[in-house]
Amino acid sequence: MSTLASRKYIKVSSIRLQGLLLLFFSKLEHVPFIRDIQATYTRTGIFGYWGNKGGVSIRLSFYGHTLCFLNCHLAAHMKYASERVDEFEYIMDTQTFECKKAPTIVDHRLVFWFGDLNFRIEDHGMHFVRSCINDQKYNLLWSKDQLTIMKKKEQILQEFDEGPLDFQPTYKFDLNSDTYDSSGKKRKPAWTDRILWRLRPKASFPDEQDGNGAGLDVKQLKQLEEDEEYPLKIRQDSYTSIMEYSISDHKPVVGIFTLELRKMYTTPLVRLQPEGDWSADIDSMVLYSPLQPFPSSTWDWIGLYEVGFTSVSDYITYTWVKDDEVAFNEEVIQVYVGKEEIPVRGAECVLCYYSNTLQCIIGISEPFKVGNNKFPHDGNSNLNGPYIKNLIKWQN
Repeated sequence: MSTLASRKYIKVSSIRLQGLLLLFFSKLEHVPFIRDIQATYTRTGIFGYWGNKGGVSIRLSFYGHTLCFLNCHLAAHMKYASERVDEFEYIMDTQTFECKKAPTIVDHRLVFWFGDLNFRIEDHGMHFVRSCINDQKYNLLWSKDQLTIMKKKEQILQEFDEGPLDFQPTYKFDLNSDTYDSSGKKRKPAWTDRILWRLRPKASFPDEQDGNGAGLDVKQLKQLEEDEEYPLKIRQDSYTSIMEYSISDHKPVVGIFTLELRKMYTTPLVRLQPEGDWSADIDSMVLYSPLQPFPSSTWDWIGLYEVGFTSVSDYITYTWVKDDEVAFNEEVIQVYVGKEEIPVRGAECVLCYYSNTLQCIIGISEPFKVGNNKFPHDGNSNLNGPYIKNLIKWQN
């Protein structure tokens, strides 16, 4: 988080299921346009009772386009290729979201599917596989890759694209080495770790229609209009493994993509700014203006963050929007921040409006300087943040 923060990325969301961890980061400039964030998980280990296998997902709206990121760890061992597909279909069917536009994974405009999918290389013997790897003739192994084979049989898999496997199989290695499994089991190398994507098929008119939209339901018509008015294109720029990492028996796989899209909206929901000079010696004011209607809540808050912050919870201090509101008109609302709530010294900061209903930041101010204060900062300001103060507010 600290490494990415220095490059102006913050953690937007995360979800974990035992060994499955999914982290979503974004450049700060995009954060006010990432909305409707939801995360969920599905266990598939031991008939759905254990989370050693399964899937975790984060879905969101990015400039109005629905995206879903699905990280899976599927059944192991050579003979369970069909079971892996069954688990994937089960995860796809059971994960649902409170979103009218995209209540299931396949409803999203773009889906990324990745993880330790555990598909193996069939038929070829160990000697042939290792010879192909040593000679970098990976293409001789593609036809026996189980995921490639299963894609020819399963419609749901055919909807997903994947770049060429022009890197050596990423499983299984001796720890702290680049040597494939030398234990007594001598597991055959395989591309277990994969990154695929699915761009939602474009809506089209049935052949028998005259092209006026008759026969399409409301959802299909809206999808057709969206596809035409707000195009979305995806390009994979890189797909490879990173061999220098050796703390696991797998090598990590990296995919870099470029999205080209037309934004459905270009302004944040809220514009906010500090009023006058800010320091720890005087009370301060925040000015904010709703630019579009949004579901405000008594739990909305405005956080003060130092430039280079790592996540939503990495605030210096905060103020409840409704509780500390002092004046408003139709265009501008003033929110009070007491000087005792500003325990910083000469820092470059930003203000962020957090919507509790939307579970995301919906507005960020331009950077500004907070003046020096008289008293040293003890470094524990987060102990009084929203997640603790919620309890106090509820009791009151």
